[in-house]
Amino acid sequence: MEQVLREEIRNFIQASPDNRFTDSQHCYFDEPLIGFAAAEDSLFSDLKHIIGEFHLTPGEVLNQACGCREDEAKTVICWVLPITEATRKSNRAAQKMPSREWAMTRTFGERFNTLLRIQVSNLIHSIGARVAAPLLTGLWRPVMDPRIGMASTWSERHAAYVAGLGTFSLNDGFITDRGIAHRCGSVVTDLAIPATPRTCPDPWHNCLYHRNGSCGLCIKRCPVGAISLEGHDKEKCQAHVYGELRRTAGQLYGVMETGCGLCQTAVPCEARVP
Repeated sequence: MEQVLREEIRNFIQASPDNRFTDSQHCYFDEPLIGFAAAEDSLFSDLKHIIGEFHLTPGEVLNQACGCREDEAKTVICWVLPITEATRKSNRAAQKMPSREWAMTRTFGERFNTLLRIQVSNLIHSIGARVAAPLLTGLWRPVMDPRIGMASTWSERHAAYVAGLGTFSLNDGFITDRGIAHRCGSVVTDLAIPATPRTCPDPWHNCLYHRNGSCGLCIKRCPVGAISLEGHDKEKCQAHVYGELRRTAGQLYGVMETGCGLCQTAVPCEARVP
């Protein structure tokens, strides 16, 4: 079943017209990275302490979405959708707001990511297994936590970390073998699939600054000073992305969600582990 899922995800990304800009044949995303995490992995329980008690375990997701016992959850299927070179190149030149291609990828590329969640879920349903995509079940919600600030009840990036797909970065991004410029997705199922090994020695290994203190270029790329050597100011970042950019870039490009992505482009980790 692991190989079937890998092929289904890759084929859908390659063939779907929804993975293409409406005014060209250029894709939003390149070939994906795919990983599998054991639902019983202790890291999922650890996230209740690292992020907050509100963060759901895979068992809680499947229990609340499907009504099964928590211990019946077996696997979290995770993917990373790398943003194409052409879009990344367009965003490298940006200084104050994202490029048009980046904004279109944030809006329509994420809509495609939703279709991919549905596609994977339908495949799993078709063989009689249970499945839930946390972002499609109504279980996902943002949380303002007094200890860590902005968070949510399910983190696609943290699930991808448990599935061995990469590590975290100074700017709170997620650096994979294909870099930091991407979108993530996941579903939880009672199918038992072998877990992907985690090979990095710590949760920040792929970030040059955390590894040896030799980088920090994402600090200079942030147009509002939301990144420092102390980390990422989520509230300042979100005020810019969901406030200022909705009014400026959003009106210019005709979409509400433009993202920003300046700290994910023109940096050493843009498309690889530096």
